[in-house]
Amino acid sequence: MMGTQAPSDLQNYNSKTVDERSAKEKAIDDWLPITSSRNAKWWYSAFHNVTAMVGAGVLSLPYAMSNLGWGPGVAVMVLSWIITLYTLWQMVEMHEMVPGKRFDRYHELGQHAFGEKLGLWIVVPQQLVVEVGVDIVYMVTGGKSLYKFHELICKHRKNGHHCKDIKLTYFIMIFASAHFVLSHLPNFNSISGVSLAAAVMSLSYSTIAWGASVKKGVQEGVEYGYRAHTTPGKVFNFFASLGDVAFAYAGHNVVLEIQATIPSTPEKPSKGPMWRGVVVAYIVVALCYFPVAFIGYWMFGNSVEDNILITLENPTWLIAMANMFVVVHVIGSYQIYAMPVFDMIETVLVKKLMFRPTWYLRFFTRNVYVAFTMFVAITFPFFGGLLGFFGGFAFAPTTYFLPCIMWLAIYKPKKFSLSWIANWICIILGVLLMVIAPIGGLRQIIIQAKTYKFYS
Repeated sequence: MMGTQAPSDLQNYNSKTVDERSAKEKAIDDWLPITSSRNAKWWYSAFHNVTAMVGAGVLSLPYAMSNLGWGPGVAVMVLSWIITLYTLWQMVEMHEMVPGKRFDRYHELGQHAFGEKLGLWIVVPQQLVVEVGVDIVYMVTGGKSLYKFHELICKHRKNGHHCKDIKLTYFIMIFASAHFVLSHLPNFNSISGVSLAAAVMSLSYSTIAWGASVKKGVQEGVEYGYRAHTTPGKVFNFFASLGDVAFAYAGHNVVLEIQATIPSTPEKPSKGPMWRGVVVAYIVVALCYFPVAFIGYWMFGNSVEDNILITLENPTWLIAMANMFVVVHVIGSYQIYAMPVFDMIETVLVKKLMFRPTWYLRFFTRNVYVAFTMFVAITFPFFGGLLGFFGGFAFAPTTYFLPCIMWLAIYKPKKFSLSWIANWICIILGVLLMVIAPIGGLRQIIIQAKTYKFYS
């Protein structure tokens, strides 16, 4: 009898919490992108997570390996995969730990763990740095991949007609034009088609990257020593590459928002289908990351570029196609990371500043956001350094150790229990990563900035 009692209490509790919202609040929640649609299936979670995780960062993994070396490189890659899967599991579990309530956004969980004000201040700045940072980096990546595609097609034309040289700036603008359209899709479920295409593309270009590397074979005179020849160079590059790896595992910033789209009842909580999707996504992540990182480094050693597709020139049609796949994938990734930002902006405008939730408010704010990320991308397109800098500075906390701190604060596991030890290991490694990686990334940005001309 007791067993059947709890769910009905929960249902009453659930319906009570829903009833407590006024009609106006309910209308606003139905309008906001994160809470407006709750009918996603488990496989939506799988491809949203793949799109969020397998960014263009995968293409810089062989380069990261060339700065880390075989031993540390393999260890860092495998450890990151295990730690981030563990912290992702924690976030999926914490989504509905209070009966009848869902933490639909990362900062809501932060507020539950650290208090109303402090939770906001801890989570929101970091989450914004990650999401806006990723969108800027993806603007650069999309533009560069279009640029590379154009260059390869021009080279391939046999009839001697040289294509006109087009600035990278214009390619970033072309890439941004897609987002001026797509960013008006209202919520996560409406971008599921874009996200599915992006997930398929990430598997495709990762396979092309390692497949073409295998076909090329181990290069003559390949060297596996560190790229840099000076000790400071080796150390700083090592630090920056840790940031590159952290950037590659950055899906946590949107995981609660993705889970918010899955329906939930006391009998069937959302964590079941969400976790199934996460496991599938992580298998795909392993299939993309490990072969690209290890085979790319094995074939080219320390002469590999910070984007493996640049190192692979032939066969031209295949590499051109891979670059186009990257463009399609990054379009999806940009949208996945932009959606929580749109949600934050629209929440502040509608709930705090009392704007009416209208289509033209959404039209204006989203266009301004896309224009802003485009402008910053055009101004600072240092791809590799930006990855290392943002990777350590904001990805390490939100991905590697913030979920662990929340877990310790909320569940308070017994001292020296397995859960307590595991969380503290993740926290220590994550803090080290947060301190070390930006130092290397900043040095790379400074070195590249010396030779850089604005808007070239």
